[in-house]
Formats: sequence, C-alpha cells, structure tokens
Amino acid sequence: MFELFKAIILGLVQGLTEFIPVSSSAHLVIVPWLLGWEQPTLFYDLVLHWGTLLAVLLIFWRDFWHMTVAVLRSLITRSLQDFYARLGWLIVLGSVPAVLAGFFFNDFFEALFADPASTGRDLVITALFLAGSEWIIRRGQQARDLKQLTVIDSAVIGVAQAVALWPGISRSGSTIAAGLLLGVRRDDAARFSFLLGTPAILGAGLLQTVDAWQENSSQVMAQAPVLLVGFVVSAVVGFASIRFLLAYLRTHNLYGFALYCLVVGLGVMGLAQVWG
Repeated sequence: MFELFKAIILGLVQGLTEFIPVSSSAHLVIVPWLLGWEQPTLFYDLVLHWGTLLAVLLIFWRDFWHMTVAVLRSLITRSLQDFYARLGWLIVLGSVPAVLAGFFFNDFFEALFADPASTGRDLVITALFLAGSEWIIRRGQQARDLKQLTVIDSAVIGVAQAVALWPGISRSGSTIAAGLLLGVRRDDAARFSFLLGTPAILGAGLLQTVDAWQENSSQVMAQAPVLLVGFVVSAVVGFASIRFLLAYLRTHNLYGFALYCLVVGLGVMGLAQVWG
C-alpha cells in the first residue's frame, strides 16, 4: 500500500510540475527528500514523464498528425510553404541540442538527481530566468505567433531546453521564457514548448526503457502495477495542467511562478544546510 501511495503522490507531483514552469525534475528530487523516501530511480522518473507525454499527445494530437503528414510531404515537394511542415522541421531542429546534451552528458545529469542543495540552487536560477524574461519584455508587446517563428528562434529555444536537463532548471520555464525574449506570445511560446518537449521525452523514454529491461527485466515487471498507477495519475493531472497553463498565460505573466521557485529554492537550500 505504501508503494501505491508513493506512486500516486509522485504522479501528482509530476503531472502538476512538468508543464507549470517550476521544474518537475526538481520536485521529484525535493518531495521524496522532504518525506524521507528513497529517491526514485531514473526509470521510475521516466515512467512518470511518459504519463505527462501522453497528456501532451492527447491535447495536441491534431498538431502532431498534421506536422507528420506535412513534413513527409515536404520531403517530396521540397517546399516549406505549409505551416505545419515548417513547424515540424523547427521542432526537429530545436530538439537537436537536448539530444546531443543527453547523449554526451547523461551520466553527469543523472548523478545530480540525488543532490537537493544543488536542486534548490537551480530552482533559484529558474526563478531569475522567469522573472528576468518578464522584466526585459515588460515594455514590449509580444505579437509574434507560431507562424512567424524562424530557424534562429527554434535553435535558441532548443538550447534553452538542453540547459533544462540540469535538475531544478524548468524545461517549460526555460523554453517559454526564451520564447518570450524572442518576442513570441506567451500562449504560443507555451504551445511550442510542449510540442518541442515531446520528441526529447519520447526518445529518452525509449532508450531508458530498453536499458532498464536489459539490466533487470524481472524488477521492471515487479514494479509494473505501481508504475502504471503513477503513469495514469501523471497523465490525468498533466492533462489538466496543460489546459490551465495555456489559459493562464493568455492574460497573466510568469512572476508568480518565479516567486514560487525562489521561495522553494531558498527554503530547500536552507534545509539542506541545517540537515547536512
């Protein structure tokens, strides 16, 4: 029963924080640490991310379908006149930095998941990033939409996503903030962030699943019922979180999320010093 309860809590945490710009990876380090639980394995964390990936696919399935068809057609016609063809290739381009960073520095990033103090520090960095982007653009009017994104825009947002492989740096926060700095409307910056994160999560998920199965298939099967619960909770809550954030960013800024990251980050750093 305890493992089931733990899966529900971690699924809630993942679903709530994957898309809200407060870093799900940070919370999956901090929450078990505060509760005295063993840190979830990378595969456990991965299954929870697959739940939120399902949420993205359910909400944006039409976009993914249109992009897939348009990208394949563009290979034949060699034309990028179609909006979805351009968007699809921009997502491919924007995914490259995270793929390269994950391939070359996977072990380094994995080791950081057990360090609450550095995770708290990186939450503070996320807060500064979110607040800084709002401060810089406060006098400007974000009027660009997805149809006006360029190759440079995609590359910059892709680099921001790669930086977010560091635990505590919010993936959605860094990519949305990068979009804002480039003059993209908040809701469209969030939409591109969600679409951009899908290939990276899917690719990492497939590789980690294969590795976990090869290393200990019996343990994976033994954990399957609990992991399934976490997966479902993460998907359901993630679905609601995406809907909330897209609506919220149409009329609100990122300062509230920045304040949250600052308070939690400083609190975790303080507790880490006290608890040793």
